[in-house]
Amino acid sequence: MRFRRRLKANATPDLIPMIDVVFQLVIFFMVSSTFVMTPAISLDLPESGAAEQVAMTQLVITVAGDDEVYLNDERYDMQQLNEELAAIAAAEEGEQQRRIVVEGDRNVRYDAMVGVLDALRRNGFRGASLRTREPLED
Repeated sequence: MRFRRRLKANATPDLIPMIDVVFQLVIFFMVSSTFVMTPAISLDLPESGAAEQVAMTQLVITVAGDDEVYLNDERYDMQQLNEELAAIAAAEEGEQQRRIVVEGDRNVRYDAMVGVLDALRRNGFRGASLRTREPLED
């Protein structure tokens, strides 16, 4: 005589360990990811109808005035900026094309921007992107 089993095997997976693992992965990626923040320098960027997205880099040059030039969040004059760019270029000697973002206030004189771009070219920075903003919709 054969007996039937009244109890069936429990085939439902336990979701709590899986939720714990996913939660730990989320925390790991939040902690290990880095965000590049532009310095808190007040600028009135010029508008451009053909503006494209600018890839964020480690280096941002901000021209806020004729004598106000910032590399990331440190203020430099043009001579100091040239020396700092030369030091950065010497440290990154193996890279072919170094990228940098240049942003300038709309009221900055043209020769100040040309001076910054000239310092970049002198030190081997060929991939300079000019940051603008999209025009406001009326």
